[in-house]
Amino acid sequence: MKSKRLSIVFIGSTIVFILAIVLAIALGSVRVEISKVVQSLFDPSVLTDTQYEIVKNIRLPRIVLAIFVGASLATSGALLQAVMQNPLADPGIIGVSAGASLAIMLILLVFPIYAPILPFIAFIGGILATIFIYLLSWKDGINALSLLLAGIAVNAMLGGATSLISVLNSEKVQSVILWINGTLAGRTWSDIKIVVPYTTIGLILSLFCIRSANVLLLGDDKASNLGVDIHRTRIALSMTAAFLAGISTAAVGVIGFIGLVVPHISRMLVGSDYKVLLPFCIINGASFLLFTDTIARIIAAPIELPVGTIMAIIGGPFFLYLLRKRKA
Repeated sequence: MKSKRLSIVFIGSTIVFILAIVLAIALGSVRVEISKVVQSLFDPSVLTDTQYEIVKNIRLPRIVLAIFVGASLATSGALLQAVMQNPLADPGIIGVSAGASLAIMLILLVFPIYAPILPFIAFIGGILATIFIYLLSWKDGINALSLLLAGIAVNAMLGGATSLISVLNSEKVQSVILWINGTLAGRTWSDIKIVVPYTTIGLILSLFCIRSANVLLLGDDKASNLGVDIHRTRIALSMTAAFLAGISTAAVGVIGFIGLVVPHISRMLVGSDYKVLLPFCIINGASFLLFTDTIARIIAAPIELPVGTIMAIIGGPFFLYLLRKRKA
């Protein structure tokens, strides 16, 4: 019965994913009929020259990037929730994305000569933020609550530092204002070649974390009784989550709440077993960011809103809902 339900949910998620791709191709300032989108998969000549160029060089790179970034952020959030044993954990809330963001702002505004290695710099920023969180929360070991509280504090501090850099470099900040708010606009196939290999590596690494994440769900005492080094396990999962969040932030800027919303929805659909949960987070994270970015492109057309802004509007109330639900 359970396997039948999982099969239905998987088919449903796949259909939603395909629908998200089709709508992302069809909708925008230049509309393409959905029937033509489907036909063009077999015969691109059904599109006009203008439509073909828009789809091939503007929308498809954006769609590919949304798929990998959405999957990465959702997976990062799911891993951090296992580490902190708290469904409110998210790379954008506990400081991991803020560390990557601060590092990127330093490069873009102060040391632009290092821009070619931006993904690596973002990863280092996320890792350093994670290490800082662990140092603040360490007291005869680590517990989940102290990690979460330290992460929220680090997020606030690094966010303040990012704002300070923006103010001190106000003459340059206009060039990165869209990136600060999170956007997929203007991405090309060259960006895909840089970002996708990193995110692919991170997603593959996350699949090797499934057993460790499930062990952490048992609680510290039971995990320790099974002979698991919970501190080492938490660090390994946190590094993987920081890698995924850092690369995503380097690619599209700061997009919060995907790592909070998607794992929660996926958990409602398939349960807490990471062997099933993590693959569903990957596909649902991709779909969620695709839908959100499509909304950002059309809701105020012809003006295109940053997808990070739309996510904040969606994710903020969702966070409050989860917070009230936990208190109830």
